[in-house]
Amino acid sequence: MQTLSLVIRLAVLVALLSLAVVDVRERRLPTRQVLIIGALFYVDALVMRMPIAAVLGHTLIALAAFAVCALLFALKMLGGGDAKLASIVFLWAGAPLWLPALMLISVIGTAVSLVSLATRRINPHRRTRLAAALALFSGARGVPYGVALALGGGTVIVLPAALPLFLSR
Repeated sequence: MQTLSLVIRLAVLVALLSLAVVDVRERRLPTRQVLIIGALFYVDALVMRMPIAAVLGHTLIALAAFAVCALLFALKMLGGGDAKLASIVFLWAGAPLWLPALMLISVIGTAVSLVSLATRRINPHRRTRLAAALALFSGARGVPYGVALALGGGTVIVLPAALPLFLSR
């Protein structure tokens, strides 16, 4: 069962990374893909025979994250897609890992924000590939915070299932 959980979590990581790419390119996070990642939490909970109380705890953490993100969205401090994705990442993290997830996402988000700030004046039609790639992060189009949510969240989602497999060898 632990191996199946790892497979599910790796699939979630791939989905998160693809969302990060979409966010960098288009500054949007498709709802359907975010919902699939959320549904996979419940599949993983079934596979791992997670107690109902723990599932409810994870769900409450996600609802709390959504409430905070909805407020940030109303204040125009966070995009709607970022609010949805953050809620799903915190669904996976639950009570045991919400703080490490928040810290990791914040550190990565700071780096993404600094890159966005530094590249806001790069001409996207420059001839070099590096300049064109960096222009995708331009803060002039908004900060692709889905990158931080995907990288930080993906790490917190995959590591708990992967570490026991590596440490047992």
